[in-house]
Amino acid sequence: MDALTWFGLFAVSAMLVCYALEQRSPWFVLGFAAACALGSAYGFLQGAWPFGVVEAIWSLVALRRWWTRPRA
Repeated sequence: MDALTWFGLFAVSAMLVCYALEQRSPWFVLGFAAACALGSAYGFLQGAWPFGVVEAIWSLVALRRWWTRPRA
């Protein structure tokens, strides 16, 4: 696998882990937003711009959820 494929694997794996753990802490919601941004970058870098656009939107949605979530 090349470096771009490894980057994509990391981004999608981070999304999965953060999504699974986001009930434990608001920081996992922020991590999910960051991982979606990485997934968006991966989509654009590999030439799959629809994937890049959707992941960018997911990143903004997750960032808003983190911003509006009550803090402990």
